[in-house]
Amino acid sequence: MPLFGRRRPTRPPGEAVRPPGLSAEPPGWDGEPRGEPGIHGIPRARRWDAVVTASAQSLEGDTTELVALEDGSVLVDGEPADDAVRPLADAVRAVLEPPFRAEARRQDGSTWAIGASSIVVLEAAGLEGNEVELVLTREGRALHVDGRPSFAAAPAFERAGEHEGREYVVRANRLAGDVWEVEATAL
Repeated sequence: MPLFGRRRPTRPPGEAVRPPGLSAEPPGWDGEPRGEPGIHGIPRARRWDAVVTASAQSLEGDTTELVALEDGSVLVDGEPADDAVRPLADAVRAVLEPPFRAEARRQDGSTWAIGASSIVVLEAAGLEGNEVELVLTREGRALHVDGRPSFAAAPAFERAGEHEGREYVVRANRLAGDVWEVEATAL
């Protein structure tokens, strides 16, 4: 029987045709990719806006985290950084405008790898505590400072949220003094 004379099996209209094997399986309900590595999958979300290396001769330890502000200051654990950390911040500044948060890990001797992400920083006076969450919905406004409800005014955080829309959540962490790292998201 000639090849062109064979009938192909029929399937209901609209039924998807998938090749057999693991590579045809869609991601799971939890977002976990399935299938064969390297063939397809869900790409990872980008964690860093910049990755650089730098030499820091006098920096001790194997890891450090820092925040660089627009005014040129560098903070480590909410305190001004010493000069040993500055080469790391300067290397990131060459490719990413401050403000940014960076994590650095010693690679070999005085060589450090630094991953940095841009952040939003604002000044907000009048609030005690280190963590703020402000939620505004049609039902009302809720402000929590260090996990406790508060009725304090928070105009700087409200303005940050209003840029996102009518309903929003603003989360902020104190960096130093009245300077806060802020993340605002529309609801």
